[in-house]
Amino acid sequence: MVVTSHTRDVLLELASKKRVYLEGNILKIIKAEDGDTDFAEYLQTCIERDATARKKRLSVTKQVQEQNKELETLFKDAESAREESERLKDEAEDAREEAERAKEVAETDLSLLQKKTQTELMGSIVKVALWVIMGVGIITTALYMFVLLNGNDAKIIESTWSNLFGILLTNSFSIIGTIMGVKHATNTDKE
Repeated sequence: MVVTSHTRDVLLELASKKRVYLEGNILKIIKAEDGDTDFAEYLQTCIERDATARKKRLSVTKQVQEQNKELETLFKDAESAREESERLKDEAEDAREEAERAKEVAETDLSLLQKKTQTELMGSIVKVALWVIMGVGIITTALYMFVLLNGNDAKIIESTWSNLFGILLTNSFSIIGTIMGVKHATNTDKE
């Protein structure tokens, strides 16, 4: 296709004054008239500039595609890292809950063991105290009876025997009361 002389002049003027050239597929169909070397040079310059511009655009497109692939890879890596982080967070939460359950079981076992030990200790204290009280009572009664059977004056031993039994009775109640008070004070079950 050959353009009119007016169009030719306008295109050449745009190229020389404003450095604006034709681009694209239109260059494939426009031809210069025979002998018009200025317009033929213009068209050749347009074709060269168009080829350079296409190469630049192609290069930019390839660069953008590569960057998009890199970004997609980074996004996938970030997504998998986020999923891994969530998985680790869930595992940590499960481990924390398991540790809390184990702690509760251990505390319960320790509390039961302490109560059992305290109960055994109190039982041992009561048994020993009762044996001591019974032993002193039996010995004192045996001495009192020995003095009575020998016919000796038993006034001093009689009052001693009476006082000793009062003290033993008071001490036995005191020991039992103290143990019951300690047991009640250490009881952790509140109503």
